[in-house]
Parts: sequence; structure tokens; C-alpha cells
Amino acid sequence: MNHKIVQRISRADAAIISELGSQGVATVHEAQGRRGLMKPYLRPIYADARVAGSAITISCRPGDNLMIHAAVEVCEPGDVLVVVTTSDSNDGMFGELLAASCRAHGITGLVIDAGVRDVADLTAMAFPIWAKAISAQGTVKASAGSVNIDIVCAGAIIHAGDVIIGDQDGVVVVRRTEAEETARLGAERISKEARTRDRLLAGELGLDFYGLRRKLEELGVRYVDEEDHDG
Repeated sequence: MNHKIVQRISRADAAIISELGSQGVATVHEAQGRRGLMKPYLRPIYADARVAGSAITISCRPGDNLMIHAAVEVCEPGDVLVVVTTSDSNDGMFGELLAASCRAHGITGLVIDAGVRDVADLTAMAFPIWAKAISAQGTVKASAGSVNIDIVCAGAIIHAGDVIIGDQDGVVVVRRTEAEETARLGAERISKEARTRDRLLAGELGLDFYGLRRKLEELGVRYVDEEDHDG
């Protein structure tokens, strides 16, 4: 296999990344047509973890974190590491010392389709991580992999430089070339939801607001005064 480290990538505008991060995973996912959501087995290691940044993609051998160390060198402040393994792994491939190195280089978080360790220390550091597993199983640094290539992480295709958004709802990826438009659509969605919320808080029924009475009728749902036990 031709392993490589791509040193220079394009990134979305920092203001757009920040806007997408403030909108959150659920809004961004809806704004881009319910695309880009990673599978829900990736969970934050602490409850209020949030991240928004450009993806540095990393492909590793299972149980081997050499390429994570290699990736740190090509990162810029605000980047997010996105790590996959070439076959299924739950090994603890990232811990407190790697997080310290990431912090020193301005890396803002980690999404890893494998395991992490030192969770108490990582939580105390408030280093945002979404992982498949927590495991004290250690790793080696012996096998070649690649950095900043196209990968699939938890079911989502990710290109280096795509925007990664993570919060309590999970992780969503936005194509770098679509980031500005997605942010615009997300802002429109937030404004629309605010108007909807006001009407629902005023007592309007969702059945009427969303026009669902006709749907009930089409599905053959009947209103009766009391439950019929004779049938």
C-alpha cells in the first residue's frame, strides 16, 4: 500500500467553522439535508464536550498510534483529528500524553473510531473527544498509515479539511466546499425554529401547526368519545 502524509490542505473560513459550531450537530445535520452524521456509537467522553474545526484525517493500523503522532506535525490551530483503523479496534489509541501534545499545537479535539484511555485525565484537561470505546489496552508505534487522505469514519465519508462539528448529539461532517451554504441554511433554520417555538409555547397544537390532522385522516385514524370495549 502507498502510505503518505499530505502536508498541506485547504480549510474552511474560521468564521464559518465557528458559526457551524454554534449551531450544533442537530441543526447542521438538518440544514444539509440530513447528511454527514456519524453513527451514534461515537460518544463524547464527558457530557458538555463541544468541538468545531477542520478535519485532519488519519488512517492507522489497529492497536498502533504512530500515525496520530505523525499527524500532529501537519496540524494548524483549530484542527480536529479524525482517526480510523484499517480493521475494527477498541484499543486505547489516544491518552493524556497525546492530548498534551495536541494542545501544544492548537488541536481542538479528536474523533476516533476506536478506543481512548486516561479518560479521567482527558476529562480534567477538558479535551473534547468522541470515541467508540474506552479501554486501557495499550498500543504500539510500529506500522505505517496515512494522513489527510479520504476516510470513512463511523459511516461518514470525510475529506481532509472538511468541517467537523461535535456535541452531545454526536458528530457531523460538512464538506469544506459546502460549509458557507450550510451555515446560511442553519441560521435560517434556527430563525424558523424560534418562530415555531413561540407558537407552540403559546399553546398551538403541533397537529394544527404542522397540518397533521389530514395525515391522521388519510391513515384512517378515528376520533371517538370513549374507548369501545365491545369489539
